[in-house]
Amino acid sequence: MIIVEEVHNKVQKKEFLEFPARLYQHDQNYIRPRNIDIEDVFNPQKNKFFKSGECSRFLFKNKYNETIGKVAVFINETYHQKQPTGGLGFFDCINNQETASFIFDHCKKWLQQRGMEAMDGPINFGERDKFWGLVIEGYIEPLFGMNYNFPYYKDLFENYGFNIYFEQLCFSRPIFAEVSRVFKVMHAKHTKNPDISAKPMTKNNLEKFAKDFTEVYNKAWAAHGEGKCLDEFKTLKMFKTMKPIINEHISWFVYEKEKPIAMWMNLPDTNQWLKYLNGKFGIWEKLKFLWIKKFKKNEKMIGLVFGVVPEWQKKGIEGYMIWEGTQHLRKHTDFKVTEMQWIGDFNPKMIKIAENLDTTMTRKLATYRYLFDKNKEFERHSEL
Repeated sequence: MIIVEEVHNKVQKKEFLEFPARLYQHDQNYIRPRNIDIEDVFNPQKNKFFKSGECSRFLFKNKYNETIGKVAVFINETYHQKQPTGGLGFFDCINNQETASFIFDHCKKWLQQRGMEAMDGPINFGERDKFWGLVIEGYIEPLFGMNYNFPYYKDLFENYGFNIYFEQLCFSRPIFAEVSRVFKVMHAKHTKNPDISAKPMTKNNLEKFAKDFTEVYNKAWAAHGEGKCLDEFKTLKMFKTMKPIINEHISWFVYEKEKPIAMWMNLPDTNQWLKYLNGKFGIWEKLKFLWIKKFKKNEKMIGLVFGVVPEWQKKGIEGYMIWEGTQHLRKHTDFKVTEMQWIGDFNPKMIKIAENLDTTMTRKLATYRYLFDKNKEFERHSEL
C-alpha cells in the first residue's frame, strides 16, 4: 500500500526537502541544492509561471509512514508542444519500479484531468536553465542548478515507457589545456585590427554590459529555433542578481569600435562553495558562505552562454575572444576547469562550437517524454 500526500503544510514542505538528503546521504557526489532555490519554484510570489500554469507537489509513503518517493507535477501554458504536454520534476524515489510506476501513474492521471496528452520529465516548472533533465551518463558532482540522480533512475523512467525526447550534453576542458592553433592564429589576425577590442565584464558597469549582452544574444540566438528575445531590463535584473558571485576576469565581450559583436559568459560554480551548507542559506550560512568564498579556492567555472553576431560569424572572432580571455584568466584566477551548461542534441551548431573548443563530453542528461496515447507516433525534438 502506498499513501499519497499532497504537500501543503510546513511539515510536508520540510519532508519534500529532507527526503532526497536522506536518500543520497552516502553518495559522495551528491550536492544538496539550497532549500530556497527549491521552495522558490513552488512560490507563486516568486515563480511567474504560476500566472500561466498550475503545479502540485506530492509525497508517497509506505504503510510505516516512511517516505519512499516525491514528485512535482505541473502544466504550463507557455510550454508549447505538438500535443498538450505537462511536466513532472523534482522526482526522487527508492530503487523500486512498482513505487516509481505508481508515482508516474499518479502524475499521468493528474495531467489527464487537466487535458494533457503527454508528460515530460524530469523538468522544471520554469526555464530550462535549472533542474532540467535526468543524468544518464557522468555521475559526478552536479553544477549549480543542475539535477543529480542515481543511475537506477534511468531504468525507472524507461521501464515505465518514457522515451528520450532530447539529450542534454555537457562539455568540459582544463583551463590550462592547449588552445587550438586556429584560435591563436585568429587572435593574432584580429589583434592587428585597431577597431577590434576585448573587455572583461566588470561589476561597476553592469548597465553597459547588460545592454551589450542583450544586443549580442538577440542577434546571435533569439531568432534561432526556439530562442526567446531578451529585453535589457530583464538582463540587468539578472546581472544584479548574479553580482555577488561575478568574477571580473572570466566573462568577456568583443567590440568593433564600440559596437558589441561577441560575448563569452562564465560564472564560478557556486556548488563548490554551497556544498558545505547542507541546503540551508540563513544568516549564519550566508556568513559562512562569504568566509568559504574568500578563503577556499574555487577551481571550476561554468560556461553559461557564448554568442557571435551573424555578420561576424565564421571570421574567427570567437578564437580571438577565447584566447584573449583565456590568457587573462590563467593569470588572475584559480580556475582549473570549465564546464559548459548543457547543450541540447537538437542544436548541432552549438555542439560544433563546443567540439571546436577541444572539449570532452563530461556528462549527459535526458529529457524524457511519455505519450498517453500509445497509438500516436513518438517524435524526438526537431533539430534546429
